[in-house]
Amino acid sequence: MPSVVSESLWRNADFRKLWAGQTVSELGSVVTRTAIPLVALMVLGAGPIQMALLIVAASLAVLLIGLLAGAWVDRLRRRPLLILADATRALLLLSIPAAYIAGVLRIEQLYVVVFIEGCLGALFDAAYPAYVPSLIGVDRVVEGNSKLATSSSLAEIGGPGLAGGLVQLIGPPLAIFVDAISFVVSALSLILIRSREPSRPPRTSPTPIRLEILEGLRLLRRHAVLLPLTLRSIIAHVAGSFYGVLYTIYLIQELHLSPFLLGVVVSAGGVGSLIGSIFASRVISRFGFGPALIWTATGASIVGVLTPLAGGPLVLATLMVFLPQLIGDGLQTIEGVAELSLIQGVIPDRILGRVNANLEVFSHGIAYPLGALLAAGLAGWVGVRGGIALGWAGMAVSILLLVLSPLPRIRQTSDVLAMES
Repeated sequence: MPSVVSESLWRNADFRKLWAGQTVSELGSVVTRTAIPLVALMVLGAGPIQMALLIVAASLAVLLIGLLAGAWVDRLRRRPLLILADATRALLLLSIPAAYIAGVLRIEQLYVVVFIEGCLGALFDAAYPAYVPSLIGVDRVVEGNSKLATSSSLAEIGGPGLAGGLVQLIGPPLAIFVDAISFVVSALSLILIRSREPSRPPRTSPTPIRLEILEGLRLLRRHAVLLPLTLRSIIAHVAGSFYGVLYTIYLIQELHLSPFLLGVVVSAGGVGSLIGSIFASRVISRFGFGPALIWTATGASIVGVLTPLAGGPLVLATLMVFLPQLIGDGLQTIEGVAELSLIQGVIPDRILGRVNANLEVFSHGIAYPLGALLAAGLAGWVGVRGGIALGWAGMAVSILLLVLSPLPRIRQTSDVLAMES
């Protein structure tokens, strides 16, 4: 069973710096996710094709650079890469309000910014989960990931309101300035960390980066735990993208929720995630990694069926989409903490960056955009509610990959290591 350490990580000054920087950065990123599409739409008069190209640019970045990013992360110290990614993203985003003020902002600049920001994000997302164990120790990753999950939860709760207020007050282009500053704060928090990151193991012989990438892919294919987690993630992201494309349309047009009620429902997900992050360590310690992962995924799926079934009076319909956000997102947060902590505990540090990057490429670089295209195509055939139902069914079926794997028997990382010996 995951070990329990009495002294809280909140007493660790370096961890507090990491957490604070990430919390500010997460809030800023919510602003940009809201503001960049509004810049394209309201300032540059973008149409559906231009809006779609922004999404394609972000996904293409993960697809093209993700595998390389993982290999670089395993060759180099992770903290300098994180600082570089944050500082460069700050400069990149500053170019948007600067170009707007100068009167030279064009849609092509947004494509470039979104693509390069996506490349840097892929580098950061590969390095960050690999850096955390070296900062706090592998035996503390469950607690650390639980606390770091509160950053995303707080951003999900307060970010949309902050983004909407800033866009209303100063306009979309200048609102992006806030995210640029948030990346500066994140970079400074990393610079101020005093714990020295261990040097990477010396390379006895030069290995082509292509072979290092292939080593990471082979590990995904052969590993008894990584393979079902990866396959499940691919199916769940294809299915989840149906919600990403259709959810707002479903709530507004099918269920007739007002924009205010839509905001309340979405914010409930943030509250649920926050509660889940608070209880994640206890749940994982009580049940073990595998059972906690499977049962929280199953619970989220059970309550999630209310979404495609929602209907009736407005109050009832609102409640039926509110509960899956509140309860389901909380359970999914626990599931995510269990999955990430298990991976960090059983994958050797020398290849952890590649594993993180590979999961990102398959999930966000391939599965999510593919699912978005399927959702857009199938919605015209089965309707918006039918598309939401297909998304729920896909996520529910994907849990079978976990149930039929060794995960039900894995309570602690040593169980995986014993299987491999």
